Amino acid sequence: MNIIIHPTYFPSIAHFVAIANAGQVTFEVDDNFLKQTYRNRAYIYGANGKQTLNIPVIHTQKNRQKYKDVKIFNEDNWQSNHWKSLISAYRTSPFFEFYEDELKPLFETPAENILDFNLKCFEVICDCLQLNIAPLKTEAFQKDVDNNTTDYRYLVHAKKEQEQPFEPYTQVFDDKHGFIPNLSILDLLFNEGPNALTYLENQTLAPR
Repeated sequence: MNIIIHPTYFPSIAHFVAIANAGQVTFEVDDNFLKQTYRNRAYIYGANGKQTLNIPVIHTQKNRQKYKDVKIFNEDNWQSNHWKSLISAYRTSPFFEFYEDELKPLFETPAENILDFNLKCFEVICDCLQLNIAPLKTEAFQKDVDNNTTDYRYLVHAKKEQEQPFEPYTQVFDDKHGFIPNLSILDLLFNEGPNALTYLENQTLAPR
């Protein structure tokens, strides 16, 4: 199965279920940037429940701005704050220390462009998952795709996502708030470790 999907900030589990079960992945990189999407947002499981990690971006005066042209606003030390949030949420998880050295440089190296940063995060996560994938990139935006491609670009919408029938797995704070589905891939990785890829391959997405 060929799919088209957005590269996002530490993608949701739904994103990676689609990717892990695809034959060929094409990243949509020529669309317009929209607010309140997974392009610059990820959800993790903190001590108080579902927690948002949001990358601040610089908005221009133009009505429309290409995703690939959007710059990150780096004056509020967001990388350090996000890393501290991950430590607080997952330092007691079974596999945080196992992946810590691979992930930490992403929060220590300055990032200028949101798309480039998301692509780098994707590469690191694939290494952690031991998922061998060589995604293609779009060269022009097309609203419709051919019949041989499944369009998963709708998964980028954080506020309009549908409930997914994913199997529960053990989470750090599930004794306090229960199982929270479809968080960032980081939640699955830190809790399931080397079993994360098998989990992804065994899940299916809800029909749209």
